Amino acid sequence: MSPDEKQSEIINMFNHIAPTYDTTNRVMSMGIDVSWRKEACKQSFQILNQQNLKIADIACGTGDMILHWQHESKIANIQIDDIVGIDPSNGMLHVAKEKIPNGKFYIASADNLPLESCSQDIVSIAYGLRNVVKRKEALKEFSRVLRPQGILVILEFTAQSHTNIMSFFMQVYTKTVLPLIGGIISRNFKAYKYLPQSIDGFITRESLEEELLLHNMTTVISKSYSANVSSLIIAQKNN
Repeated sequence: MSPDEKQSEIINMFNHIAPTYDTTNRVMSMGIDVSWRKEACKQSFQILNQQNLKIADIACGTGDMILHWQHESKIANIQIDDIVGIDPSNGMLHVAKEKIPNGKFYIASADNLPLESCSQDIVSIAYGLRNVVKRKEALKEFSRVLRPQGILVILEFTAQSHTNIMSFFMQVYTKTVLPLIGGIISRNFKAYKYLPQSIDGFITRESLEEELLLHNMTTVISKSYSANVSSLIIAQKNN
């Protein structure tokens, strides 16, 4: 299967599960992903410490991260001038537009963004990078559209560089319980078998940081949650 065919298959999968995606996510994560998203926003605002921000949320899905950017900016008294959501899935964007009627959305892939170079203060991608087949091309695009000193915010399920008892049990939970829950709610067991497979096929947090360096972005915050299953990386574009 070619990279383009594989990407199309992933997009079609998300089109199919879009109507139940939010419910499934909340149940599977027990809502804990909300705290991770909030922290990502807060840390980003502290790093930039400026007003009139332009933000692009890539692989925005149903718009969850956009809502967090909007909510946390009000708490931090930060002005957002413009925020756009970009995703290749029509189904996911349909849900996002229902949740955020006045939102600005584009159908596009992460490796070919409809944004001007050096135009964004923040580029975010929450649990979508491992679904991007052409990851290195996407990272190049993120760097292109960021202004100098702008930041890239990545939340992702990363592969394990080492394991312990807690991470072992989290892996068992991810590979057995989560696909069952997701399959029952969405009635698409194949889609939620993809979740653990996509994590296993992804890179470690450390390897991702090395890739970011190759694209002129230096990691300033790097941490893991839930026995190293989920990672937050915030990287700043160099001059």
